[in-house]
Amino acid sequence: MLPIPTEVRLKSEQKVLEISWEDGHESRLSLAYLRGWCPCAVCQGHLHGVTRFHSGANAKLMDVEAVGAYAMRLRWADGHQTGIYAFRYLRAIEETPPADGPTNASLLAEGR
Repeated sequence: MLPIPTEVRLKSEQKVLEISWEDGHESRLSLAYLRGWCPCAVCQGHLHGVTRFHSGANAKLMDVEAVGAYAMRLRWADGHQTGIYAFRYLRAIEETPPADGPTNASLLAEGR
């Protein structure tokens, strides 16, 4: 069974989204990492899974909205809001980062 978040905290000044999960895991995700790996069809295309990191996109997060009991929608300052970040996807990109692109840890270290 996939854990679900029990609390989501936007730390705008630190450029971080913190997620507490029901299994006790704590995630600390860089906003630049989340924006760069946006899973929407506009960013990633319709036919394949996430394949490309989009650097330079506006990583200022304005709002987090629940989508059913399986995901969240992130609303970015540049108006982008079509990415539905499934809980499974969030855990996957944190625990097993995609090979092509910066890591969450490196972006956190850079303060992005």
